[in-house]
Amino acid sequence: MVNNKEKNFISAVIYVYNKENEIKEFLTKINETLKNNFNKYEIICVNDASKDKSVEKIKEFTNSLNDETVTIVNMSFYQGIELSMNAGVDLAIGDFVLEFDSVESDIEEKTIIDVYTKCLEGFDIVSATSKDRNNKTSTIFYKIFNKYSGVNQKIHTETFRIISRRAINRVNAMGKNVTYRKVFYANCGLKTYNLLYSTNNKTKRKFDKETQKSRRELAINSLILFTNIGYKFSITMSLIMIIATLCALIYTIVIFVIGAPVRGWTTTMLFMAFGFLGFFIIMTIVIKYLEIIVNLLFKKNKYTIESIDKLQ
Repeated sequence: MVNNKEKNFISAVIYVYNKENEIKEFLTKINETLKNNFNKYEIICVNDASKDKSVEKIKEFTNSLNDETVTIVNMSFYQGIELSMNAGVDLAIGDFVLEFDSVESDIEEKTIIDVYTKCLEGFDIVSATSKDRNNKTSTIFYKIFNKYSGVNQKIHTETFRIISRRAINRVNAMGKNVTYRKVFYANCGLKTYNLLYSTNNKTKRKFDKETQKSRRELAINSLILFTNIGYKFSITMSLIMIIATLCALIYTIVIFVIGAPVRGWTTTMLFMAFGFLGFFIIMTIVIKYLEIIVNLLFKKNKYTIESIDKLQ
């Protein structure tokens, strides 16, 4: 019997946070896809300190397998998608790594294989995006980010992606702490491709409050860290303050020359209020920059893992 399965070792890294109702079905689909198409593969579930029975469901699924291996990376506390996925990718040993940031039921076997096949054509990073889903908030964020970031490749909404081992090594060489994987992938200098696919599932993704908060913080930090919006805003405010100062100076000189009584108490107070407002806005941006730098260097430089369970 001829074995037509792929010889490359592939790793599937799946982010899991409070997905007890979806994770078992998703793992079944991923395992069947990999089993049907690859000789060697591994599945890594990154449990971001789930508060429900997600881990129990993963173990139930693993008990139903024969020789396949599923690894659970248990984060010590909730650390968000980026750090958690970094932990999973660091542990992966595959020639290619599939990254699933969420448990999506609309991903079909054909789409996964199409993404892998495209990667074999010379693209080190291939992402898949549903044509039938449109999140307005994400669309606005990516438009702003792409306009002001100056990245080599435009970033966009992605359902999942596949990364070659060369791309992983390249990104790791760029920095010890990958704060936003999409940006590092876009700037690594390797060829990327975005594959669009159709789906009948047009439901909007639902995130719990903790995940929504984490995503908002990631978006804000990414805009400040990877774009020049803060810098441009600071420069604009500085110019406005200079113009306002010059106008106040000219006004003072004119009043002095014509010898009219100075009744500028209200104007002075308004100017001082406006000046302090601009000053504090600029200081807020500077403080935010300092906060991100401190977090990168000292607080969030490493993810924290509680345990790793290899199930077979």
